Amino acid sequence: MERIAIYPGTFDPITNGHIDVVQRSLNIFDKVIMAVSNNPEKKPLFTLEERIEMIREAIGTWERFEVDSFQGLLVNYAVQRKATTIIRGIRAVSDFEYEFQMALMNRRLNPSVETVFMMPNGEYSFLSSRIVKEVSSLGGSVKGLVPEIVEKKLREKFKALHNQSLIPSSR
Repeated sequence: MERIAIYPGTFDPITNGHIDVVQRSLNIFDKVIMAVSNNPEKKPLFTLEERIEMIREAIGTWERFEVDSFQGLLVNYAVQRKATTIIRGIRAVSDFEYEFQMALMNRRLNPSVETVFMMPNGEYSFLSSRIVKEVSSLGGSVKGLVPEIVEKKLREKFKALHNQSLIPSSR
């Protein structure tokens, strides 16, 4: 039986920490599906399509890897994709409480889907998409923290947003 795992998240944007978790997950599972959450309530910087495209460009065509999107309950998506495991990245103890609660709720919703917590490489233990966006929005370098395509897209996005805010409103 093929061991399929779902690695869910908003990935707004994907970081080298996310890629590290995918690489190590492929050592354990036969297939890893990076499932991009389509949750507009989170107000992502990038559209769902932009996030998926950045992941595809950053990771390419790795064997046994797929990127997809989902909406709704994660456990339902996992069952639909015949996955038995959800992968969650844990950077620090502060991540654990929330992730632990989510894992227990997912287990209650569907006991046949397990959650596995994975820590990224130590050099990425502080890294989050939120920090990457904040540093980039203020003109700081995120080189080495995100794939080159993401670094480029962040510069383009923030340049466009800054240009929009400089245009006086027509009243």
